Amino acid sequence: MKNFLATRSPAVLFMGCIITGVLLEAIGDVVLKKWAMVHHNLLLIGGLFIYFIGAIFWAFSLKYELLSKSISIFTILNLIVVALLGVFLFQEKLTLVNKLGILLGIVSVILIEQ
Repeated sequence: MKNFLATRSPAVLFMGCIITGVLLEAIGDVVLKKWAMVHHNLLLIGGLFIYFIGAIFWAFSLKYELLSKSISIFTILNLIVVALLGVFLFQEKLTLVNKLGILLGIVSVILIEQ
């Protein structure tokens, strides 16, 4: 495993940590939303655990990039993914302002990565 990681560029490892962390935190958000709807304590514990594992991946991203860049990209991508999951899983509606915010978030991640 160590040889596999050693052959990857820091940018690939950084984005891998960020994307994995974002997906795990988004799954944790969905589990916590489900808990809020049905009040089953195992969902609360599971959601927090998944959220914690996502935070560990974010923390590992700090080995490859600055804190300011890492947290900015992580937070923006998390907001975008969670908004889209809300639409697809919970039939939440996005307003024009929400859609514009998602678009600006995508543009900001692209600009930060430059």
